[in-house]
Amino acid sequence: MSLLLLAFGLVMILEGLAYALAPSLLERMLEVLRSLPESAVRQIGALVVVAGIFLVWVAFQIGM
Repeated sequence: MSLLLLAFGLVMILEGLAYALAPSLLERMLEVLRSLPESAVRQIGALVVVAGIFLVWVAFQIGM
């Protein structure tokens, strides 16, 4: 359970940093996402999920 809380905390820190340090860049990225077709956004989301799963797997393999 503590590992899950750690993961959520790290995600919140990274998301918060994006809003705090580069809000205009974040707005431009959202505009680009709005202009993409829904299927492309879904593919990007799926790739991010797969990359996240891979990173979690690597972390456990090296003995987290």
